[in-house]
Amino acid sequence: MEKWFVAAKKADFDKWATEFHITPILARILRNRDLTEEKEIRRFLYGTLEDCHSPRLLKDMDKAVEQIGKAIANQSHIRIIGDYDVDGICSSYILTKGVSALGGRVDTAIPHRIHDGYGLNDHLIEQAKEDGVDLIVTCDNGIAAAAQIELANRYGIKVIVTDHHEVPFEREESGAKKEILPKALAVIDPKREGDSYPFPGICGAVVAFKLIQALSEKAGRPSDTELRKELMDELLEFAAFATVCDVMELKDENRILVRYGLERIRNTQNIGLQALMEVNRLDPSKISAYHLGFVLGPCLNATGRLDTAVRALELLQSRTKVEAMSAAAELKELNDSRKNMTLDGVEQAVRYLKDNHLEQDKVLVIFLPEVHESLAGIIAGRVKEKYNHPVFLLTRGEEGVKGSGRSVEGYHMYEAMVEVSWFFTKFGGHAMAAGLSMEEKDIEALRRELNERCRLTEEDFVPKVHIDVPMPLCYGTRELAEELELLEPFGVGNPKPLFAQKNIVFCSGRKMGANQNFARFQVRLPEGGTAQLVFFGDLEKFGTFLDKKYGPGSETALYEGKGQYEISVVYQLGINTYRGQTEVQYIMQYYC
Repeated sequence: MEKWFVAAKKADFDKWATEFHITPILARILRNRDLTEEKEIRRFLYGTLEDCHSPRLLKDMDKAVEQIGKAIANQSHIRIIGDYDVDGICSSYILTKGVSALGGRVDTAIPHRIHDGYGLNDHLIEQAKEDGVDLIVTCDNGIAAAAQIELANRYGIKVIVTDHHEVPFEREESGAKKEILPKALAVIDPKREGDSYPFPGICGAVVAFKLIQALSEKAGRPSDTELRKELMDELLEFAAFATVCDVMELKDENRILVRYGLERIRNTQNIGLQALMEVNRLDPSKISAYHLGFVLGPCLNATGRLDTAVRALELLQSRTKVEAMSAAAELKELNDSRKNMTLDGVEQAVRYLKDNHLEQDKVLVIFLPEVHESLAGIIAGRVKEKYNHPVFLLTRGEEGVKGSGRSVEGYHMYEAMVEVSWFFTKFGGHAMAAGLSMEEKDIEALRRELNERCRLTEEDFVPKVHIDVPMPLCYGTRELAEELELLEPFGVGNPKPLFAQKNIVFCSGRKMGANQNFARFQVRLPEGGTAQLVFFGDLEKFGTFLDKKYGPGSETALYEGKGQYEISVVYQLGINTYRGQTEVQYIMQYYC
């Protein structure tokens, strides 16, 4: 069971309400997003693209602009090398389209997940040499590719790194970190030590977007202003797409980029995106961050997982509707296959933990040799959600063991791996996710070492629910629900607000949906009156809770309209429109 916390952060909520023409309830929610200054609040609510940070604040940006500018002017062969996830695909699209629009001679290479692995590798450098490449620009990778960049240097190929992952480091005797930077002409990564960029939490595609922005500003003539704006408006769509799909916090400029990027996507002129929305039966005018992260993004990801991410890039670069629809249909089919494989993999992972008596480990290390290695990350994420523990999911690859990790709050996965780096032939990542390669014989030793070094306590594994405002359902008016839309887009770092009320009496319920997988409950409120609660969660688990708390048969009685069960709930407030009827909707998230 989760542990509930009511936010108690202080501020002059009435003053904020007057200043920004909002309710004190919304003012409280803003404070819960760690906003304290009126300037921050104004930017959060009403920020525009002009409020985003200058690309020139990124260390080495000027060096990169100078070198790429020379390469464009000299018509040197530029190659963009990306990655096989949504961020890498969008980064590759941004840099390729941007450099091409500015007159560069450019092409793209994306590593194959199975044959190449993550990021730069010797094969890609050798191929670049054979193809006569003069300049490599990485995106969403490269910060950990010192050896490969050294090889490129020996071949006379220049390299510029654009990345957003943690910079590799080693511990000095004093315990201080010493960065290990690749010897590239320029290394743009907001996580570099001493970087003056105000917000390091941007994804690889935003770094790429900033690079094209800086290039276009330097290269353009006054007469090119409108063309530059059109280019950056188009590329903004893909920076926003990647920000959501790479699970970046929707704070600071990320929130602004996604907000305006979504507006662009709803009216996109990109034939590939149009086709992808069409095959998924989405109304473009209603696209939200949810659709990017859970519908469209997984389709792009599926190609990199089960085939080659080049197909996803080709979709975005489609020139005709017929070409785009064919590619989009293939991507959706691959994603449907990926869903089934993922469900099977999660079941195998749970069985593995039970059969090997590992459910009590602090760090869950799971070895499923037959699982497709491209699904390791997504399966690890699902297992992490189930157990609320850090998870490493390992599979048998073409060369040794490969794996992915997903973490929980309070456990910096990349730093934990640095502490046991001798187990890995290759690894990288950040606080919440990581990738690795290792030898199969070391799996058990790695599990023991990670658990012995893990400093998390049992308290850290209890899921925490942060309630924004304790509030009776009757206060949740349509006006308030509409006001909450000012907080969109929602996502990591800016979740939908949570409210709570004690002692609601559940009187009756009805299962709904084609698969009877959600329910609508009629409830009686402590203040008098009734309301309806919708629940999209685990109905079987909720039924078990009722039978345990109020006795066997309680679940059945509730659905027969004979319930009198007093329950405290955490809920979200929204607006639902169905068959032309619009109403306030109360959505139960947690109960006790």
